[in-house]
Amino acid sequence: MLKLHQSPLPERVIMGECWARDGLQSQAVLVPTEAKVEMITRFVEAGFPKIEATNFAHPRYLPQFADAEEVLRRIPRQAGVEYRGICTTPRGVERAMKSKDEGFGVDEISMVLSSTEAHNKANVNMSHAENMKLIEEMARMAIASGHKVFGWVLTSFGCPIQGDVPLAEVVRLGRFWRDVGATFIGFGDTTGAANPKQVSEFYGHVLAEGFTRDEVVVHFHDTRGWGVANSLIGLSYGFRYFDSSIGAIGGQPKTGAAAYHKGHTGNTCTEDLVGMFEEMGVRTGIDLPTMIAAGQRAEEVLGQRLRSNYIHAGPVPHKGIAYDTERGILGAEGGDGKLPVAV
Repeated sequence: MLKLHQSPLPERVIMGECWARDGLQSQAVLVPTEAKVEMITRFVEAGFPKIEATNFAHPRYLPQFADAEEVLRRIPRQAGVEYRGICTTPRGVERAMKSKDEGFGVDEISMVLSSTEAHNKANVNMSHAENMKLIEEMARMAIASGHKVFGWVLTSFGCPIQGDVPLAEVVRLGRFWRDVGATFIGFGDTTGAANPKQVSEFYGHVLAEGFTRDEVVVHFHDTRGWGVANSLIGLSYGFRYFDSSIGAIGGQPKTGAAAYHKGHTGNTCTEDLVGMFEEMGVRTGIDLPTMIAAGQRAEEVLGQRLRSNYIHAGPVPHKGIAYDTERGILGAEGGDGKLPVAV
């Protein structure tokens, strides 16, 4: 039986918007630089304090991010907004360092390590031992150049190749990130395997093992539609940092490698998560109309309807609407179209 944690909910949370990196990495269409800059600018205007901006991977592997430096040159710089870029090789870190030296870098560099050897090899073509040795070098470079390090333990709640993952192994890898100097640690639900009961047990164990609410980032994928529910469990444990993606896009990158997962690969939907938090009285600092407009524009940019409920349903109408019960129409406050018949 699921028992929700009973700690007081945080008054405020810090939202990380991942559309421009984790979101776009799985998209087949190459999004123009101008559109990426426009969308990131919209995220800044909406009030997102943390934004994943790009990936420093070689364009041969991820052509979506061949314009990484150009995007970083053109996006707005504003106090209170931090940008994140992902690096999987020392060369990527060198590019991030160079862009920072030239005045248009990122604030955080994220690096990845999967919970299993199988997924690690599928994702970055390295064993744990090889990857961890490389990460130690990359983390030293990043920290010495003034970057924060964001360490990912991917597939923390289940591996699509191996299956269930021992919790002790996930904790061991989380400690590895702490040892190399990571400011933030993300226990990623990379292919949406987690369920709320599992998440509750996981976070209880992680806190008991000494990880803090100031370092752990809540990041769930919505592969099976459970992302918002799992994030709610994180909120109930008092965690403050949440990652999500406008329109729920994201997932396995289009690298040409064999797919290791099927179905929806996207992140938890930003609009739905932010809307729910605000409805619960948990402040996100996000301007809802601006966020909704960004979600609508994201659908235009990608040429498809995305998986946000909130941008189509809108906020809950607590003040009600003018409604003529005899004629079955909405008044001026809510528009003048006929309401659908409920069956």
